[in-house]
Amino acid sequence: MSLPPVLARVTGRLGRITLNRPRAINALTTEMVRTVQHALDLWAGSDRIRTVLITGAGERGLCAGGDIRAIHGDAVSGGTASLDFWAEEYRLNARIAGYPKPVVAWMDGLVMGGGIGIAAHAAIRVVTDRSRLAMPEVGIGFHPDVGGSWLLGHAPGQVGVHLALTGAPIGAADALHAGLADHYLPATRLAHLSAALAVGEAHQVVDALAEKAPPGELADARHWIDDCYAAATVPEILDRLRAHPDPAARATAEEIAGKSPTSLTVALRSVRTAPALPDLEAALAREYRLSAALLRSPDLAEGIRAQIIDKDRNPRWSPASLAEVRTADIDAYFEQEPQ
Repeated sequence: MSLPPVLARVTGRLGRITLNRPRAINALTTEMVRTVQHALDLWAGSDRIRTVLITGAGERGLCAGGDIRAIHGDAVSGGTASLDFWAEEYRLNARIAGYPKPVVAWMDGLVMGGGIGIAAHAAIRVVTDRSRLAMPEVGIGFHPDVGGSWLLGHAPGQVGVHLALTGAPIGAADALHAGLADHYLPATRLAHLSAALAVGEAHQVVDALAEKAPPGELADARHWIDDCYAAATVPEILDRLRAHPDPAARATAEEIAGKSPTSLTVALRSVRTAPALPDLEAALAREYRLSAALLRSPDLAEGIRAQIIDKDRNPRWSPASLAEVRTADIDAYFEQEPQ
């Protein structure tokens, strides 16, 4: 008999939620979102539970995101299941952020897209030597959702814009630098952490166990990141990157140039303007409108086809270039209400 896709159990004072689809790197489904929400609702009123720990089954990662193939099915058929999924997923993101008890997210292995939404809004976010965090949505014709615009919009300097436009994965030290994580522990310490959380206070336990992360790359790259990404538009950012003497900046320009022109433009505006929104809930509400609009755009179906379905890595974006992206169309994405 197979185990359910989410395991919820209580040990001492600890409620532990395990995403349990290891073959899919624990990619989220509607059933999983509902099960996590139910466990959190149940434990919120329990005097016994003092802390919640969220982990992922297997060694490949906490969560690789949502069920992209199901979203592709909706995008090509005109379905609406993705809208229902996003509505529940985003409510869960907000629930985790405002949970009345400390939520500890074990951000081991791959933590991408929806995995960021599950983990990066937690009160205590722990990365490991195996952590690889990313918001790669612009590569499939989408945008940084699950509160990604809010998180990246509050990253230091232009780091959030860099991560949004490249979709590049980052390790532990860079996640700490970007404000997507709080503490570092080697992956081998999960059992020790779990046992300590079952009897102790979450913040004290993690503070006592945390170690210094190995060096990252973002801090040393801030000289060109903050300069190049300060430009007002994506074309201007690319011009600055291509003209910069640092070869890493020039390589980054070529990486960005292959992404969806529409998604790049949407992502830049979304991340840039998120800090002016009143709170995470407002950011999630706007992200939902963007998600609904992009579900009906040609780039989402094409991006998933090229990256996930056919894997030819040769998406045919529409429009095909940044020069062809119309401001009026981008304005409409930000104003459109879901149908």
